[in-house]
Amino acid sequence: MNNEESIKKGKMIIVSAPSGSGKSTIVNWLMQEHPELNLYFSISCTSRAPRGTEQNGVEYFFISPEEFKEKIARGEFLEYEEVYEDRFYGTLKEQVESQRMNGENVVFDVDVKGGCSIKQYYGDEALSLFIQPPSIDELKRRLMNRGTDSLEDIEKRLSKASYELTFAEKFDKILINDDLEIAKAKALEIVSEFLGD
Repeated sequence: MNNEESIKKGKMIIVSAPSGSGKSTIVNWLMQEHPELNLYFSISCTSRAPRGTEQNGVEYFFISPEEFKEKIARGEFLEYEEVYEDRFYGTLKEQVESQRMNGENVVFDVDVKGGCSIKQYYGDEALSLFIQPPSIDELKRRLMNRGTDSLEDIEKRLSKASYELTFAEKFDKILINDDLEIAKAKALEIVSEFLGD
């Protein structure tokens, strides 16, 4: 193996979907069952405090709201969002580049706007994949079956999902998850083809 091959830069996979579409299930399956894809999550930055056993630099980089705002002002983020006042989440350009230089294929599990921002920044070096439920009715059924959200929360999620679905066409590939096993196989095919395996 010559030097060129040993430092092959990683590629990027952007995955977005409305809540309840099966995005996390599919992404986690690809990462756990297909180590040959060399997939690693991008480690995001947040201004919230660590929860439970979370460690700085593992789940997130934890910084203060002031530091976060300074990084925004310096243009250090690929994308970021202020979820509540002074509660920020974002993806640092430097972190992604560091992972890519290590040969990692970086996976972004982000909302549709973040996905579009990252795709715009990286162009053909990134694959953007939108995972779509078969219908809003099916999405509602899945969210109800989870049993983790109140009816009010489910209605909010469905309203947000309707909005998010309008972004689907902006993604390179749309994967409709009406059968999880078929969707997993299709995701594997799409990602493998993009990575050139």
